Amino acid sequence: MAIVKDNILMQLVRGSLGKQITIYERNGQIIMAKKRGPSKKKPTQKQLEARHKMTIASMLAQQMLEDPQIKAYYQSLAGPGQNAYNIAVKDAYRSPEVQNIRLEKEEVVVTAQNEFRVAEVEVRVIDAEGVITESGRAFLGRNGVDWYYKTTVLPAVGKVIVVAKSLPGIQTVKELLLT
Repeated sequence: MAIVKDNILMQLVRGSLGKQITIYERNGQIIMAKKRGPSKKKPTQKQLEARHKMTIASMLAQQMLEDPQIKAYYQSLAGPGQNAYNIAVKDAYRSPEVQNIRLEKEEVVVTAQNEFRVAEVEVRVIDAEGVITESGRAFLGRNGVDWYYKTTVLPAVGKVIVVAKSLPGIQTVKELLLT
């Protein structure tokens, strides 16, 4: 790989020269590199899974960028050499993280984070027989990390299921057992 500086001929050239050299621009620098060809190895199961996950993230990113407000949000987060699509793919590739679920009197407090932002948190209260006694959306607290859901009655035995969703709709499910 070579970085081209102050060469009048290469300032306007981009693409491949035969099967030997590729010339491209990244972060304002012109780069010449050996042309890469397809791999001759069979992809591993992990590689296939990563490709599939990236395909889904790419499709979700394209859908997200159709909304001008979301596109502007992602563009505001883009750094040098990035665009809104890069950030949207990154957001769609990773799921939000539910770090903690705790009970404070009749309130379920969920600590959820994502690299960009958690779009919504849903809480379901399930009794010992597996019946959903109540469910609803939690509200974001002032600190931007804790989500609050006010319950009417918590059963003595059962569980609380929390579903955190990112902007592209990627979900993370976590539960807290009530004993």
